[in-house]
Amino acid sequence: MGDRSSACSILHVDMDAFYASVATRDRPDLQHVPVIVGGGHRGVVLSANYLARQYGVRSAMPNTRARRLCPQAVVVPPDYDLFGQVSSSVMENFRRVTPLVEVLSMDEAFLDVRGSVRRLGTPLQIAEQLRATIHDEQGVTCSVGVASSVSVAKLASRRAKPDGVVVVPPEEVTSFLHPLDVGELYGVGEKTQAMLHRLGLITVGDVAHTPLRTLQRAVGEGLGAHLHELAWGTDRRAIVARNVSAFGGGDPDKSMGAQETFGRDTDDREVILRELLRLTAKVTSRMRVAGVAGRTVAITVRFADFTTITRSRTLPEATDVTQEIYRTATGLYDALGLQRARLRLVGVRVEGLVPRGTVHRQLVLGERERGWSDADRAVDRATLRFGSAAVRPASLLS
Repeated sequence: MGDRSSACSILHVDMDAFYASVATRDRPDLQHVPVIVGGGHRGVVLSANYLARQYGVRSAMPNTRARRLCPQAVVVPPDYDLFGQVSSSVMENFRRVTPLVEVLSMDEAFLDVRGSVRRLGTPLQIAEQLRATIHDEQGVTCSVGVASSVSVAKLASRRAKPDGVVVVPPEEVTSFLHPLDVGELYGVGEKTQAMLHRLGLITVGDVAHTPLRTLQRAVGEGLGAHLHELAWGTDRRAIVARNVSAFGGGDPDKSMGAQETFGRDTDDREVILRELLRLTAKVTSRMRVAGVAGRTVAITVRFADFTTITRSRTLPEATDVTQEIYRTATGLYDALGLQRARLRLVGVRVEGLVPRGTVHRQLVLGERERGWSDADRAVDRATLRFGSAAVRPASLLS
């Protein structure tokens, strides 16, 4: 039917059975059997693959009940370190597309791609590129909803599962939404659903065609207005760039980082430092979008044999300036004295993040009043408008 996504700048990306997919991706023996990722006899189900879900197994279900529903399932213990590593890599893929990434949990996020279409193509093309990259790099799949609003994109990704893309252009929003049960609306829980059902409002269309004042009298002014917007797909909540801690239920991370695996193992210092600069620029751009600065700079180095080491240094004051953090990262790398050791991966992380407004920078004698910090913010304005390739350090142009 062609690409109808040009007016749809919001993507909701949701990993498919994330914990189960990661836990089994390197286990060929588990690819075609029901699998439960859980906490043992007295624990609860963290995740289940789609074969187990066919038997009624769901996350947060007591493990004993899950085993009764699907006694042939293989129970796999959770590997939280592995889940965190894969999640971080997936989120880095999102941030290569746009700095406006609102992370909801380890396995889902909203992306605003308005500033990326000149560089990467239509929202649908961006969604397909993300799916292919994540599958190639991490061996797991995701589903993407593409729409002009957050709530519709969320519902579209649910319809796309597993391993698909659903686009809902503005002219099809009502035909997409109105047949649905009201309980499917983003943010409508079981209690609200039950209340609306008692009022005879079963479908989203029922809510949409109830006069606003009538709806507000029945459920309250604020909730009525919100439901009315959801039912017509007219909510315009903006994407707020933010991260979440791996298992913290939404608290902001105290660090931000990025890492990259080289196409071929390398011992070329120039190549490695150029990659450290690229990663630093990516991290500091995200920090400035989030309005944070950090004092501790850390680098990660992974050798060809997969041995991994981390080194860090704490600065006198918090910063979000690309050149300051890059100089520190370069110093940490040179201090390793690797001497032709071949590297598979490098990473940069800034820790101890605090709100940027709480940092009062002291000018050094002889320092220019306007310097690298102002240059960074000029770059941010250009990349937000024209994409991340619009302005970059000269050493990265090659």
